[in-house]
Amino acid sequence: MMGPAGIRTLTEPQDMAAYLQGVRGEVGRSPVVFLPETTDQVADCVRHCGQAGRPFVAQSGNTGLVGASVPDDVGDTAVLSLSRLRETFELDLANRSLRVSAGFRLSEVNDRLAEHGLFFPIDLGSDPMIGGMVATNTGGGRFLRYGDVRRNTLGLTVVLDDGVVLRLGSSVRKDNTGPDWKHLHIGSSGWFGTITEAILNLEPVVAEQATALVIPSSDEAMLTLLRHLETRAGPLLSAFEFMSRAAMGHAFRHAASLKNPFPRGEIPETALLVELSRPTRAPWDTPLQDVLEAVLAEAWDIADAPVADAFFGRPQEIWALRHALSEGVKAAGPLIAFDLGFTRDKVIAFRAAMTGLLGQNFPMVEICDFGHLGDGGLHFNLVKRDGPLDDEFERSLRDCVMDQAVRAFGGSFSAEHGIGPKNDRYFRMFGQQSTDLLEQSMRAVQRRHL
Repeated sequence: MMGPAGIRTLTEPQDMAAYLQGVRGEVGRSPVVFLPETTDQVADCVRHCGQAGRPFVAQSGNTGLVGASVPDDVGDTAVLSLSRLRETFELDLANRSLRVSAGFRLSEVNDRLAEHGLFFPIDLGSDPMIGGMVATNTGGGRFLRYGDVRRNTLGLTVVLDDGVVLRLGSSVRKDNTGPDWKHLHIGSSGWFGTITEAILNLEPVVAEQATALVIPSSDEAMLTLLRHLETRAGPLLSAFEFMSRAAMGHAFRHAASLKNPFPRGEIPETALLVELSRPTRAPWDTPLQDVLEAVLAEAWDIADAPVADAFFGRPQEIWALRHALSEGVKAAGPLIAFDLGFTRDKVIAFRAAMTGLLGQNFPMVEICDFGHLGDGGLHFNLVKRDGPLDDEFERSLRDCVMDQAVRAFGGSFSAEHGIGPKNDRYFRMFGQQSTDLLEQSMRAVQRRHL
């Protein structure tokens, strides 16, 4: 399949291979990969596919975990790669904002911004591209302080499925002159258009941080400690992550360079990564390490003290453990991964309920979970210990977990990974309300303007 004039295309299997495989082993087929370099070229590709009756999948950094950026195995879906969209990088220091093309990776953005003392404050273990981050509304480990991509996006450039280019929002932070249509595209996984540029809010780089691994006295005590830290440390609290023994164990086994900080190497049932940080360090400020030690010491004096032990260390070493969890679990065996969202109080209750339910009905799986307790996000990973996965088993297990997460605990079946083949079945089960609300809203707008 030829593409529009002037746009690089790939059609040879060996050239397309990297674009047809996802990080969790998903493999698709495609007749062509388009590699546009500008928004106008993206629009040309989209129009070309429409005229040819050819479906396409927009692909950003291809780091997603639900297969959304990989074509199916039918073989008629084109790949529209955004990896060469790098025409724009316009930094506005006075406004503390950045207009940037969708093909820049997060690491590149922050490397360029570092000399100006700024960064895009979404902390992830992977290195995605900006377009995909916006399309899936990623959150990351410091959501507690900075929020998600939605909170930090000021404007977008989007190509609709008919090739029309929309510029939504602007660098102006306060603008109530009409509906903020960019929010229709943030987190929509490209349903309504392909994101080619974004205007991002930037934050001052962190000048000081202090971290600790905290052993809670019980699972229930984790929320008590979180509330204590939010009360006593306030906006200094930037991360509150939990890690299960199974997940940490696989990380240590997979990454030999990781330092095990626990006495005698005995991994606790649960550990919390707690971080305080701030962008400034004035001469009169108390060092954050002293603040963290003092706040945790106070926690020992709370009734039913939530802290059993705490270990302080260099931030890069402690975060290395947290960022190694995904790869460690992936290497442990056949993996069924869930990205769930709950109100904070339901995370602990869900974990407890699933430990019993899965132990009874699926004893061959090991729960290797971790997550962002500060915002209710849970990476609920299940490793099958007795051989390869088959489709019937995986579907049965996924149905069980999703039913409990959504129906029994009122959670989200996709906290930040988006909607792809792994979640499409559950969108049809549980996400219809969103579609209905959109249709009702559009009909109301049409009636109002007739």
